[in-house]
Parts: sequence; C-alpha cells; structure tokens
Amino acid sequence: MIRGWCPGALRPMESGDGWVVRIRPPGGRMDGAQAQAIADAAEAHGNGVIELTGRANLQLRGVTPDTHVALIAALRQHGLIDADAATEQRRNIIVTPFADAQADALATALACALAASGLPLPAKFGFAVDTGPAPVLTRDPADIRIERGAGGLILRADGMARGAGFDGPDHAVALARWFLEQGGAPQGRGRMAALIAGGACPPGATLAALDSAPAQTPGRVPQGMLVGLEFGQITPDTLRRLARLAPLRLTPWRMLLAQGARALPALDGLIADPADPRLALRACPGAPACSQGHGPTRDVARSLATLVPDGAILHVSGCAKGCGWPRAADVTLTATPAGFDLIRHGRAHDVAALRGLHPDQLPKVL
Repeated sequence: MIRGWCPGALRPMESGDGWVVRIRPPGGRMDGAQAQAIADAAEAHGNGVIELTGRANLQLRGVTPDTHVALIAALRQHGLIDADAATEQRRNIIVTPFADAQADALATALACALAASGLPLPAKFGFAVDTGPAPVLTRDPADIRIERGAGGLILRADGMARGAGFDGPDHAVALARWFLEQGGAPQGRGRMAALIAGGACPPGATLAALDSAPAQTPGRVPQGMLVGLEFGQITPDTLRRLARLAPLRLTPWRMLLAQGARALPALDGLIADPADPRLALRACPGAPACSQGHGPTRDVARSLATLVPDGAILHVSGCAKGCGWPRAADVTLTATPAGFDLIRHGRAHDVAALRGLHPDQLPKVL
C-alpha cells in the first residue's frame, strides 16, 4: 500500500474514503463493455465515485482490501489491467483524443516497448502521443512528447523547445533511458523538465513542433462531441448511458470525447455549455474524503464559480500538495488548519497573499 503517491490499479493509494484505484484504459479509449465494467466495479467494489484525472485516467474511490481483488479480476476480463504493477507504472501514456488509426497504433506500440524495456521510471514520469492535426497536450503533464512537425513526427523532451525526428517507439524508450542515465530520477523521483532546466540536453533536438491548438471546450469537434465533467467526476449511470451512445476517449481536461457523435442528450452531470462557470473550477476531493485535506474544497469552489473572471482558473486545494491542479492558477485557495490561504498566479504551496481566511471571507477577496 502506498500513501500520498501516484496510484495505479495494482498499487492503490490509501485515502480518507478508502483506497483510490487508478485505471489506465489502453490508448485512452473505452468501448461500451469496458465502460460498463468500470461503472459496475465502482458500485460493487467502491463507493460509486468515478473520477477522470489530469492524466486522462479514471479513478475509483472507496475500494477496500476486501473488495480490491474482486475489482481487479472484473476489470482484467475487459483488458483494463496490466500484467503486473511495474508494467502498469511504465505505461503512463496520454494519447490525444483526436487520434487517428496511425496514432492509436503508435500508442499501442509504445506501450509494448515500455513493457519490454524494464526501465525503472518514476511513478509520475509519462509520455504523450500528441500526433493529431496540431498538438493539444502541450499544457498537460508528460516528460517525453511525440508530436507532429512540419516534416513528420518529432520526439521532444519536456522542457525543450525543439525535438528530434521520431524514429519509432524504441526512440522514445531510448530518451527515457537517457533521462535515467543523466541522473534525472534520484531516489526514484524526478521529471524531465527539471533535468533540462539543470542544463542537460538530449541529442538531435533541432526540429520544431506545429503550433499548439487552442484550449478545448465542450461542444462539437470533427471527431465527435466533447462533454465536460464537474471536477472530473461522472456517476456510474451516466458513464453507462454515455458509452451506449458512442465509444469514449479520455482527455486530461476533465472532458470525455463521444467519438463520432454529432449530438448528445442531456445526461446528469455532463457539462455541454462552453460558458458554464464550473469549467473554471479545479478542486481535489478535500476533507474528509482525503485524509490529508484540511478542509472542504468542492462546495467552496461551487460557491465562488460565478465570481471567477472569464478565462481565469480558480483552484481550491485541500492541502499544499495541490493534487487537483498541480500548476499555477489565477487564484488558488489552499486549506490549512487555520483557514484558507489565498495565492495569486501560483500553486497550492506557493507564498500566500492572504492567510487564514474563513469561507465567508472568500467572496470579498477573490
């Protein structure tokens, strides 16, 4: 059991409401049977909470030592569980939801190459297959990125402005090996961008990727319909109903892509309006669901949603770890034993402009 670490399905993380089990559907895709199995497992073996994470994974909450074995057995029947925990940890791949058949095949081949590599990569070390019409994952967490350049695919280390011509999945594995050889993961932890910031430079990084696409919002796209999820949560019933309408692709933006759909009915918990103020909110489960949380988060965030300026992000964090949004936000509220700390244009652990605020004070200072 791992506490306060990056969970998997085979290595769950203990929290205030039980074990957190993270599922990584291969290629970020789910067919109807897989979605049904996940929804059923959430109800039968957890507390019914399903979360879409910032790494385009799904999390089930409220799993217990007594239910975990049965949950894994149920999901393994649908190709949702890796052979072992080490393989699961290495298969940390975000795939553009706008992938074509070539990108899907590349993601599958990369997963196989990583499984065979045996590399002891850090739990948070990840890959992005971002080979759609334009990069859409540049703001999302990945250490090694496969992107589209003017003359073909490129391989780019996170933190580098340019990459090298991509020579196949083994090329990505070689870059991961280079990261380890350069001392990028002391004590088993580390990220590519930090290594690059320290002066390391991988060979052959001369090619630029295409310009990044704008941030995505709910609505129709050429590949189907994007729908948002408040705080990334979806009920088992809504997941089942949505998956009956179309195959689903996961995104790291707390949105699902209903592939090929041109319209969707109103389903409980889905956000279809790109102007919905809830899209500006980021929040972890907070207390009491998380044992490290110092206060509630999501009700606080909801109460402030209409006060967030257009285009801004409000992050309400249960503690200084900032798991719900591990990057800078326009306004971050971090719960502490003394109240909420307010941080502007920073992360949950950054220096606060105001400290120890009561929830009633927040609307006046936001």
